[in-house]
Amino acid sequence: MDTSLELSFVIPVFDEQDSLDQLFRELCEACERADRTFEVIFVNDGSRDDSGARLDALAARDARVRVVHFRRNFGKSPALAAGFERAKGAVIFTLDADLQDDPKMIPTFLAELDNGADLVSGWKERRHDPLGKTLPSKVFNGVVRRLSGLELHDFNCGFKAYRREIADEVTVYGGLHRFMPVLAAARGFKVVEVVVEHRARQHGVSKFGARRFFDGVLDLMTVMLVTRFRTRPLHFFGVPGFAMGTVGFLVLAYLAVLWTLGEPIGTRPLLTLGVLLSLGAIQMVLLGLLGELLVRTTIQSREIFSIHRESDVPKDPRAAAPPPPAAQSQSQSQSHEVS
Repeated sequence: MDTSLELSFVIPVFDEQDSLDQLFRELCEACERADRTFEVIFVNDGSRDDSGARLDALAARDARVRVVHFRRNFGKSPALAAGFERAKGAVIFTLDADLQDDPKMIPTFLAELDNGADLVSGWKERRHDPLGKTLPSKVFNGVVRRLSGLELHDFNCGFKAYRREIADEVTVYGGLHRFMPVLAAARGFKVVEVVVEHRARQHGVSKFGARRFFDGVLDLMTVMLVTRFRTRPLHFFGVPGFAMGTVGFLVLAYLAVLWTLGEPIGTRPLLTLGVLLSLGAIQMVLLGLLGELLVRTTIQSREIFSIHRESDVPKDPRAAAPPPPAAQSQSQSQSHEVS
């Protein structure tokens, strides 16, 4: 990592040809006012318009611009992952290329980082989007906030600032870019939120659709699994398995009592329910045990903790330890006799 470089901007681009020049100009102005050295990494995520050519033109006239071109559209998470791998700055910013994120907010993010935050997430308190986009977002944010325990209002906001350590430790893939604050908080990083100005879209069209909402729900299940139950999958599968098994046992016990009293039970729907619940419970427990085996054989120690800092200790503690008082007095008496 280039320690002289302070800021890296990772910006995924998908069909945003008319926004790129203005976005880079605003980034330059904001960084110059903040007196910070910076680089901008644009990741062209399979754009179908003239975005690729315009990005190459930016890189040709300014050495602070780097461009990564994907062969096709892979999505926002892979684009961010590619940018994180190439970023050299001590602080990494992410923002969208549609000009709805205002670079003038950069000093506010930096102030929070200087106050001890590790990740600063933007909150679009006043959004300039249609109801069909804002309402699902509010529902989604409420669910994530409740399940994760992280008190953020806007997990979907792409305007974020990360310390370098987060990009090095937290892997983003699939659709997990929305949950970077949750993943970082689970590893002990301090996450804070700042209100950002959300501007109306000037060019292009929104990439939001109903599918993204359902994808987000499935990704949330993945996040809950890898953050809370990454090293104890039996707890994830065992709890519902135990509940199913208990109900199934009670149902079968009830039917057994009826059978001993001479009542026929072969045609009762309860018999099918009890058997299905019991079999389901066995399968859930077996899945948990298989997960435990996989964890024991594949997990690495760096995946289950995060080191903030450590003090240097001598390799041989005896070499650095002071001599005992008796040895000190004997050494002093010998020195007096010699003198």
